[in-house]
Amino acid sequence: MEPEVYFSGIKDRNRTECLRELLKSADSYFSQFTKGSFVGIKMTIGDKKSTGYIKPELVKILVENLKRRGAKPFVFDTNVIYKGQRQNSVDHLNLAYQKGFTPDRLGCPYIIADSVFGTDSHTMKVDFKNIKEIRVPSLVKVMEDLIVLSHITGHIMSGYAASIKNVGMGMASRAGKQVQHSSMKPVINSANCTLCGGCIENCPESAISELSGKAFINSRRCVGCGECIACCKFGAVSIQWHEDENIFAERMAEYATGILSRIKRKVFLNFALDVTEECDCISGNDPKIVEDAGIFASRDILALDKASFDMLTNGKDIFSRDEKLKMHRHQFEYAEKIGLGSLNYKLVKV
Repeated sequence: MEPEVYFSGIKDRNRTECLRELLKSADSYFSQFTKGSFVGIKMTIGDKKSTGYIKPELVKILVENLKRRGAKPFVFDTNVIYKGQRQNSVDHLNLAYQKGFTPDRLGCPYIIADSVFGTDSHTMKVDFKNIKEIRVPSLVKVMEDLIVLSHITGHIMSGYAASIKNVGMGMASRAGKQVQHSSMKPVINSANCTLCGGCIENCPESAISELSGKAFINSRRCVGCGECIACCKFGAVSIQWHEDENIFAERMAEYATGILSRIKRKVFLNFALDVTEECDCISGNDPKIVEDAGIFASRDILALDKASFDMLTNGKDIFSRDEKLKMHRHQFEYAEKIGLGSLNYKLVKV
């Protein structure tokens, strides 16, 4: 049987009405979150200049829905590996509060799942073509109830960014993010290195030592785990971004599959509103590349992403950047192959 994807169109509705109607029509999805359930709501607020992110007043509607059922919702995200205000939990939380993600406006806590500097990283064994283990915060290892809220955007590397990226990349630890982005070994930027010793102490392979007053990574011993990136507070570890785009797509799907395989109850929502060419990590008040469509929901993450993509593109791939980026199409096919979900779906308009 094809998985259902509910769709609440924005036409003749405001955003609040659009979401309320979706929650009402897809009530069976949310009734699984019962009294006493700790329901993690995964989302991202984007960086400082981002304006297209899902707003707290919309998140609060979902939070109130869950609380009426007796559940205990909380909103969470993880730290990132690139420079910005979300590289550590202190700056990350301050940014969240500035954007209105406070307990009084959300109706629940907003937390950063992987500790102050993103060092909460645990290994989970998997068996995929590219990845044999994934690195995730401890929260992910014990989580049973999950709702993923994704703002659909374009992306400089992945082309199309929605729920699969929000889970595969967004629920990984910083070390896990590094592994997905590149199989290349990190290197030390000596200009920024203070020889604080943090990377030397935390390297699990003892691959880092002092050389001429700076940290030095022995590439032969390095396994590319990314612990040095997570623990460095001075931007002294350079990230290698160059990688075959299809391998990057596959790793992300593998991470998403590994993470979701451990979580019992999950629902995914895609917000096709304020869709920009760049993701919320980069874009500010950028022009929309397509008109607002509405909000999608499904229990099948792949069916959801594919249905959202199909409706927004309508036969013309607006996310491919003139056919220069095609990895999202490969990711769809690979994700189905490894069991992440279904490319076929039944669209239910509400």
